[in-house]
Amino acid sequence: MDKKITPDSVVAQNEGYIASNMDGEKVMMSIKNSKYYNLGEIGGAIWDAAVRPIKVSDLVTHLQSEYDVNREQCERQVIAFLENLQKEGLIQSGKGSEVM
Repeated sequence: MDKKITPDSVVAQNEGYIASNMDGEKVMMSIKNSKYYNLGEIGGAIWDAAVRPIKVSDLVTHLQSEYDVNREQCERQVIAFLENLQKEGLIQSGKGSEVM
């Protein structure tokens, strides 16, 4: 069962994916299931930031420094995106410094 992602959650990429930039968008392929994913530009920025465990609130702060978006809207959209990545098995999440 997937853990609920909150601003206090810590997320990190799972291994087993080949990612590349194509025309400003991040695309990747799962080695495990041979599925392709187009994360887009901002999704790619989220993916890149999760190369190491990162707290969701810190990720939102980082994105706000790069894009013109208010914190509440950014947080909602980032959490929704991360929940989709989690459902696909692309990331793992935990609380505090614990990412499982």
